[in-house]
Amino acid sequence: MTQSVVVQVGQCGNQVGCRFWDLALREHAHVNKRGLYDDALGSFFRNVDSRKGDGGLCGVGGRIQHLKARAVLIDMEEGVVNEILQGPLRDVFDSAQLLTDVSGSGNNWAVGHLTYGSVYREQIVEKLRKAAEHCDCLQCFFLIHSMGGGTGSGLGTRVLSLLEEEFPDVCRIVTSIYPSAEDDVITSPYNSVLAMKELTEHADCVLPVENQSLVDIVNKIKVMSHSAKPGSMIKRDSSVISGQGGLSGAEKPFDAMNNIVANLLLNITSSARFEGSLNMDLNEIAMNLVPFPRLHYLVPSLTPLYTLADVSVPTRRLDQMFSDAFSKDHQLIRADPKHSLYLACALMVRGDVQLSDLRRNIERLRPSLPFVSWNREGWKTGLCSVPPVGHAHSLLALANNTCVKPTFMELRERFSKLYRKKAHLHHYLQVEGIEQSFFSEAAASLSWLIEEYDHLDRTKARLVPDAARLRVAT
Repeated sequence: MTQSVVVQVGQCGNQVGCRFWDLALREHAHVNKRGLYDDALGSFFRNVDSRKGDGGLCGVGGRIQHLKARAVLIDMEEGVVNEILQGPLRDVFDSAQLLTDVSGSGNNWAVGHLTYGSVYREQIVEKLRKAAEHCDCLQCFFLIHSMGGGTGSGLGTRVLSLLEEEFPDVCRIVTSIYPSAEDDVITSPYNSVLAMKELTEHADCVLPVENQSLVDIVNKIKVMSHSAKPGSMIKRDSSVISGQGGLSGAEKPFDAMNNIVANLLLNITSSARFEGSLNMDLNEIAMNLVPFPRLHYLVPSLTPLYTLADVSVPTRRLDQMFSDAFSKDHQLIRADPKHSLYLACALMVRGDVQLSDLRRNIERLRPSLPFVSWNREGWKTGLCSVPPVGHAHSLLALANNTCVKPTFMELRERFSKLYRKKAHLHHYLQVEGIEQSFFSEAAASLSWLIEEYDHLDRTKARLVPDAARLRVAT
């Protein structure tokens, strides 16, 4: 049995992580009726009960007694972590696996990465090692963070580099939340581009998620809920309707957005948590979807979207679910993958879906999806028999696709507007250890990524088979 550890950094990382643990517990409670500790639970939870499997899971309605999440929670402000510890999931987290400060990073990547990264380095490494020691066979670290603030971008990427140093053979999958152009943090372009360089160098896979795309999806769900016909309501006990998501207090506007990202994590971990006729090993994601080490940004899409909220819609056909996964309306970044080039693609299906259904839909969609000439069979598939609670099936698609290029170009432009005027730069340069070269090197790293994706797009247009392989390998 393999295990994975979730590392949550910053306010956004911990809010999304809390949603994930809440929904994961609901799924396991729904499947594990007897409440016994088993391999499925052991993949992301450890049993600290001395009775070895007696009890272990008490269901959603009661408090969780004997399970501890395989998680490390880090934030340089204590508000969100304290809120989690006062909420219904307080007993799920081991207090020894929490690390907080009080002052925050001031929306400054350098403070998070260099100042706090140095001050707390040994404590972070110790908590990561302790989490790893509780695993019999550690397979993967999942890092959740945002790109726009100081702690998520700065300390989050410092933790990523520490994971590579301490556990070089363990897969590192990062879920990164990118700010929208209207982000209220004026320095978010600096933080995001500085963080991008670290993600490119130290992650095995990055799942980019844009705030604006989440906002658009939530708005679509609201429209669907108001325009739907009576009598076709999604079940109220669906696992994707998480109530307070493990936090105390009233539901907040961003909870629905966090819920979407949590569902992304539920789907990508489903094969590790449950049985299936074609389970996908987490290590296989990087192995099969990343042909070149630095081009490891995988665009996620979820379908059906209406399962993310309590809305009234008719049941969609299974084939439609596969079609939706490749439409721009279902991508978690603002992109249209069908008009860009695929390097590889994974389909992670949950529920009552047969292998023949999967193969039929791949063959149906294949002609309309442009793949690189040297990897036209670049599909990876997984079938997990356990669907989201209350639903028949779901699908997560992960596409290594050049459609990430516009997102990165927009980010570079926002960075350049600030950097040309050296606006707010002094806040960073006064942090010990940082130099202006950090900014030019980060911008160069991002430009390199954009150029590589652009070159791949151009090889698609010219139908030159091997040019992309040779260029990226040099």
